Amino acid sequence: MAAERKRDKLKKLFQNPYRIVIFNDLNLHIIKQIRFNARTLVLGLVGAIVTIIIAVTILIAFTPLREYIPGYPTGKLRQRLIQNALITDSLEQKIDLYDRYFRDMRAMLSGENSLDTVTHRDSIVRPNLLDIRRLNEDSLFKDKLDQEQFNLHMGSTTTRRSGLASLLFFPPLKGMVTGKQDISTGHYGVDIVSKPNSRISSALDGTVIFAEWTMETGYVIMVQHDQNIVTCYKHNAELLRKQGDKVKAGEVIAIMGNTGRETTGPHLHFELWVNGNPINPEDYISF
Repeated sequence: MAAERKRDKLKKLFQNPYRIVIFNDLNLHIIKQIRFNARTLVLGLVGAIVTIIIAVTILIAFTPLREYIPGYPTGKLRQRLIQNALITDSLEQKIDLYDRYFRDMRAMLSGENSLDTVTHRDSIVRPNLLDIRRLNEDSLFKDKLDQEQFNLHMGSTTTRRSGLASLLFFPPLKGMVTGKQDISTGHYGVDIVSKPNSRISSALDGTVIFAEWTMETGYVIMVQHDQNIVTCYKHNAELLRKQGDKVKAGEVIAIMGNTGRETTGPHLHFELWVNGNPINPEDYISF
């Protein structure tokens, strides 16, 4: 019985109409009256709560007010996060580039390098440091190059010796040697200084196996020759040949420069490697 009475009271509570009357206390004139029941009141409260939640969500999502919420990143912080992400991506690319450089270097020095394992690049990014155009079409330079090759052949001994001494090396750069080879200090080649914007030539016929930018030695180009000979040209201002290109002895492959963290001024650092061992270039080339 008690349960039925409670049920009836709740039923009447939701079904009975109610009225809120606003009247003037002086003359008892009715100003406003609102009729409702319990069901309408509950639905109205639920609708008001939902409307408030939607309005607050819109304010937080689409207005700057969200930056005042504790734990929510500000505009400057988000911009900094984006910049850090871009810097991280650039560092990852640089690290990958250096890894490929050292991997190719180790393979070359161990005599296991081959063109099939070298990562080829379609082009090389060159800095706008020099305004050099039509180098191979320079008639004066061609005449000088032909004359140097002729003198080199005429000055060679008639008795051909076997091995490295039997090869005719073309001087990569005519100038003054300012740094001797010193393997004990890690200086595996010689430093050559010449006139500004001097052209650097390949010492022998061969194939370019590396032509990239490095942090320590700037623009570097390496050429693989016969008899497992590799020549290396560092600190260039500009590379004129890309990886995979075939070059001839005396052909221009780079421009002398001053690039890289280890440079001491405009010069060419030239290295000569045979079977993975550094050889003193001055023993075979007259600079």
